[in-house]
Amino acid sequence: MTGRIVVVGSLNLDSTLRVDRLPAPGETVHSAPALCSPGGKGANQAVAAALLGARVALVGAVGDDAAGRMLTAAAREAGVDVSTVRLVPGATGQATIVVDRSAENMIVVDGGANASVDPQHVRDDLADADVVVTGNELTDAVAVAAAEHAAAAGAIVVHNPSPYRPLPVGMPHPQVLVVNEHEFALLGGVLDDASDGAAITPEVPPELQATAVVVTRGARGAVVVERRTVTSVAAVSVAAVDTSGCGDAFLGALVERLAAGRTLTEAAEHAVRVGAFAATREGTQSSYPTAEELRAWIGTQAG
Repeated sequence: MTGRIVVVGSLNLDSTLRVDRLPAPGETVHSAPALCSPGGKGANQAVAAALLGARVALVGAVGDDAAGRMLTAAAREAGVDVSTVRLVPGATGQATIVVDRSAENMIVVDGGANASVDPQHVRDDLADADVVVTGNELTDAVAVAAAEHAAAAGAIVVHNPSPYRPLPVGMPHPQVLVVNEHEFALLGGVLDDASDGAAITPEVPPELQATAVVVTRGARGAVVVERRTVTSVAAVSVAAVDTSGCGDAFLGALVERLAAGRTLTEAAEHAVRVGAFAATREGTQSSYPTAEELRAWIGTQAG
């Protein structure tokens, strides 16, 4: 049996607007009709892992409203244990996602009920976790509490500092840090590509030397830095429709494989495929594959 994953993160109602191009500051553009769907980085990551067959629970909070009920129902239907999602007074978190014709996006988030998650809430809900995922859509205090409790229990801690903030003071080193290129640079890391893109020599900041780092690179795949060994993971070429939520699909797939006992590089190779699949569909959670869908799609890619 695979290990148990606990994702400590956000749940948001996503409103997606499709436009010809992203607006410049001060500019108004028109969109196609808005699409409302379940989202939030924590929920996205948990759903992505569950659809692939993982045992996964989500620790978070939603408001006492229709949006909150819809989000928990969607996660439950995907196979996520939502018994650790609190129902609190007030509004559920919301995100507005604007996607252009080239599948690039911009996102604005109102955290809503996510702000009610507190450190004690987290400590009570991490029993028997083998892999714990933390991020930055909740408070630093919550991320620190989750990492401390998980590390003390011997669980693998995977941290995704998105939206970007520096690593919280007092946070134990996560075993795995998952960042995109922009976040890696803000943490002080450097990716040095050769002119042909083949050679990659990352410089990892000293404070992260004891941590394995996975750098996601979108259409260029990913880089895994582990024990001074650097592995470049090739991308899967697809015609992207919508890249929103692809990073969460990647992370969910990564921890699904880690919980199954795979190496970090094997997990990253799997995650690149899942992220690429997600880019071929509209939406966030609605774009994520089941294990069966992924296998069938990989077969068509190989052909």
